[in-house]
Amino acid sequence: MKQNIFDIKTEEDFRLACVETFLYQYKNVEVYRKFVDYLNINPSSINQVLDIPFLPIEMFKNHLVLDKNAVTENYFQSSGTTQMNRSKHYIADFSLYEESIYKSFEQFIGKPEDYIFLGLLPNYSENPHSSLIYMIDFLIKKSNKPENGYFLYNHQELFDLLQTISDKKVILFGVSFALLDFLDTLESLNISISESQNLTVIETGGMKGRKEEMTKDELLKIFQNGFKTDKIYSEYSMTELLSQAYSLGENIYKSPNWMRILIRNTEDPFSYVDDGKTGAINIIDLANKHSCSFIATQDLGNVQDDTFQVLGRIDHSDIRGCSLLVS
Repeated sequence: MKQNIFDIKTEEDFRLACVETFLYQYKNVEVYRKFVDYLNINPSSINQVLDIPFLPIEMFKNHLVLDKNAVTENYFQSSGTTQMNRSKHYIADFSLYEESIYKSFEQFIGKPEDYIFLGLLPNYSENPHSSLIYMIDFLIKKSNKPENGYFLYNHQELFDLLQTISDKKVILFGVSFALLDFLDTLESLNISISESQNLTVIETGGMKGRKEEMTKDELLKIFQNGFKTDKIYSEYSMTELLSQAYSLGENIYKSPNWMRILIRNTEDPFSYVDDGKTGAINIIDLANKHSCSFIATQDLGNVQDDTFQVLGRIDHSDIRGCSLLVS
């Protein structure tokens, strides 16, 4: 590509990068080319972002979505049971993912080197094909703090550690049900975390089928009370992406300059709704250079100016993601 996606500054930069990426992927990603051709779209007619066709995310379950110039056996796989048809996202260039992780985290949270990273998640060796675990493992390596670690199965050790490092900047990553399980353990032991301005909790979703459903606002309030901090953040990504959006509260997300959320009409998938209206989420992720950067998801949400909300799943879509990470 002519332009480094991480240098995008303006809307025109973004438009040009999108059109360039579209043309490259139309030429080099077979399943995407067939999809565009099936829609009877002339690729040379595409010159605006809203004209670009979005590949249904289900294609990652049944097709190889990969640049023909890339040779790789490395992939991320969506969480799930052995009975489920799980998505595979083949990764031709891990350095692109790592740069996306670093720059997005730095933009919204801070420099990884300044934090201790703790995970209520399985470790990398238990889940080598999880994009989320790869991300946290990468941040842990960048941080290089002796206290870093995973504590999914050891709540008492995590509690003791949090008490001893309350004077240091700490990020606790966790899927939602694992964070709730940890707080339930503390309640059963009749102990509580000391209040700390240095603790930031980042929940990564994952409730479906694991615990009683609740709204995101209810969940964040429970975490604020249980972890004794207002810094309850959220991260939004998925197996089929190489970029992350972050919410610093109230379920309001922002994405980095090389990632964009569009809201399509659920009744007409080739049209878009107005700002503030709920629809299905389309994602542009220009870090997906060697797969597909234009993905139509099964998530519901809305966009307001440069922020967006995630409001759940389209009815009848598969249970996906983090809630099945430790099945």
